[in-house]
Amino acid sequence: MAVRIFYFTLSKKGIISCTLFLASLLLVGAAIIKTWDSPDRAVMAPVYHGSADEKKISLTFNVVWGEEYIPQILDILGENGVQATFFMGGLWVDDFPDLAGRIARSGHEVGNHGYSHLHQERISKAANIEEIRKAEKSIINVTGIKPSLFAPPYGERGDVILKAAEEAGYTTVFWSIDTIDWQRPEPSVITDRVLARAHNGAIVLMHPTAPTVHSLPVIIKELKKQGYQLVKVSSLLENLNKESGGIVES
Repeated sequence: MAVRIFYFTLSKKGIISCTLFLASLLLVGAAIIKTWDSPDRAVMAPVYHGSADEKKISLTFNVVWGEEYIPQILDILGENGVQATFFMGGLWVDDFPDLAGRIARSGHEVGNHGYSHLHQERISKAANIEEIRKAEKSIINVTGIKPSLFAPPYGERGDVILKAAEEAGYTTVFWSIDTIDWQRPEPSVITDRVLARAHNGAIVLMHPTAPTVHSLPVIIKELKKQGYQLVKVSSLLENLNKESGGIVES
């Protein structure tokens, strides 16, 4: 009888210990989930430029309109042996699959610019992720390429956007030189904005407009004359990622 009581006591203690251990695991797990979902959780900072140690510059084009100028832009880039990065809206890709396909086939880098070109700061994180994923699906369907870089519409950079992009597996990219070409100034204005601020690791923001088409050959010629290598954003960031994990704040 003594042996049986002793065995029962040990078993009871074991059950209690296991229960306490499992409860602790649940509490730790809940804390981790809470930390992950917390609005104060740190996210990877977006990228504004590449390494200052390399004489490289990236020309980028955000594309959700201006399709009539895409062929000319591609011709100019091709004639000058330049590869650029095109951040394409998913809806635009659906509407103009031939142009999107030509961009990819020409060897240019394809980035994600959201699907509907919404003000994504005004929607939830889940809706942001849906916008990114939907655009990703369109891009893959047309080009066969899964993008890894994301340029938020309107250059918005709220935490909800940055967290959504990170959770969707993207590096968020902004710029260090804005041509403001969407206002369609004189081509010389666009050229001056780029050349006056050219620097190692610069990311230049452009759009498909008529003034952009006219200024692009001059910009390329002058940047090359200054010794800059014009590369895709991913190439611009290669050494930067090694140096700092790709975390670069403006």
